[in-house]
Amino acid sequence: MSGPALRLALEIDGDGAHPAAWRRAAHSPDHLLSPRRVARVAAAAENAGFTLLTLDDGALPPGAGPDPVGRIGAVERAAFIAASTSVVGVAPAVPLTYAEPFHVSSQLASLDHISVGRAGWVVSEEVRPEAAAVWGRPLVDGAEARARESRDGVEVVRALWDSWEDDAVIRSVATSRYLDRDRLHYVDFTGDTYTVKGPAIVPRPPQGQLVVLGHPDRVPGDRLDVALIDGRDLAAVSASASAAGTPRTFAEVEVALDTADATAEERVADLERHGPWSDRGRLRHIGSAAGLAALLGELRGVVDGVRLHPLVLDEDLPELSRLVLPHLFERRDAVRPLPGASLRSHLGLDRPANRNAAAAAQEDVR
Repeated sequence: MSGPALRLALEIDGDGAHPAAWRRAAHSPDHLLSPRRVARVAAAAENAGFTLLTLDDGALPPGAGPDPVGRIGAVERAAFIAASTSVVGVAPAVPLTYAEPFHVSSQLASLDHISVGRAGWVVSEEVRPEAAAVWGRPLVDGAEARARESRDGVEVVRALWDSWEDDAVIRSVATSRYLDRDRLHYVDFTGDTYTVKGPAIVPRPPQGQLVVLGHPDRVPGDRLDVALIDGRDLAAVSASASAAGTPRTFAEVEVALDTADATAEERVADLERHGPWSDRGRLRHIGSAAGLAALLGELRGVVDGVRLHPLVLDEDLPELSRLVLPHLFERRDAVRPLPGASLRSHLGLDRPANRNAAAAAQEDVR
């Protein structure tokens, strides 16, 4: 199917999508959280031509099986990656179930400044009840309550990013003024469970608004820039993408590729001895690099991009870099990001006008 070329995202949390992926990793387990490994994976993905790297996160260790994986916070890892790369975008997952939106806004705005406009945000949830105790907060119980926290939280974060106009920082030595206070604005948000006054404590991000990604069944589409689309087959993905109501859509695709040492089926079977690869309702490709390239080619025109979840990063990323992405670029089914551009530009999204400046301009016209 013809259509605009795909943008490619890669999930790089842990050692891979399978909870036992560490058993096939190319490094010793104690190197998982080392800066050298984080930088190596990010550099390999950037050199391969991925547009965006995402990093999952949560207050609890991922999974409750026999192979729990430790984590450093996704925002902290994203900041390190932003400082050690120059082209690829980086989007940490930040749950809003218990986190304070004011703090989330500040962290993500700072990340966009560090990356010079290459930051995004994957809106996620804290599903497990134990997370409430970790945060020291009352339990947010049920999908509807979690969706409410995500809905209100995204609205607050976006409003805080706009609470500073672009030219609020004036740095006037002559008048000893750093800020133009008239260009700072209160948010004055009142939700179902909290209120926020504002303004932010960090200047407006370089992109104006970071690229916000999330699942439209958990966050309203009008609050997202990119909908992450599940679906076990192309028909399901197409239907969900059409109904998303967002500027861009990315299909979630889990990947296990044949390697020189073992077939994809053999690699999956080896890890399944230690625990299941949970079915999350996503597209899943287990097989050859050529088969994956063909599948992604079919997704062109159905969605605007894909987010790949490799079975084992150390085994699948080299195959993606060597056999899959070059084929997609050659056939123009996908495009590489360009140096010097923001993540919004890479995704074909305009830099939004500041809502407060636009309102003031309308008042002046009247």
